[in-house]
Amino acid sequence: MTTQHWIYYPIAILLTSVFWISGLTKTLHFDAAISEMAHFNLQPAALFVIMTILVQLLGSLLVILGGRWVWLGAGLLSVFTLATIPIAHRFWEMPADQGALDLALVQEHFSLIGGLILIVIVAEFYKRKNSPNYKT
Repeated sequence: MTTQHWIYYPIAILLTSVFWISGLTKTLHFDAAISEMAHFNLQPAALFVIMTILVQLLGSLLVILGGRWVWLGAGLLSVFTLATIPIAHRFWEMPADQGALDLALVQEHFSLIGGLILIVIVAEFYKRKNSPNYKT
């Protein structure tokens, strides 16, 4: 594991909190998570819940730990976040008031993906900075 600057870890925990909290909540309330997946017509619902939990928790862990696999964790979380838009946030099909709320959620999703891209860049910077070949 590459040593990151100390501030990296609390930032990574905050950035990924929406994912690991959701993953833990789905784990603790599995039946409710199955109902959520069924609501979005994702079948078999239990399989989608398990895959969601794995992506959210594994992706978060890879980002939080830093090092060489940050890109994979951030990529998993980014693809997952993008995939939720046409499944759960179909603002273009909704009445204006509800559509406006879901459009705002989609915009937040894009911001979160930007943060995940940025944390990969920061992790790569620290990897190179800690390299014996790094020159200032």
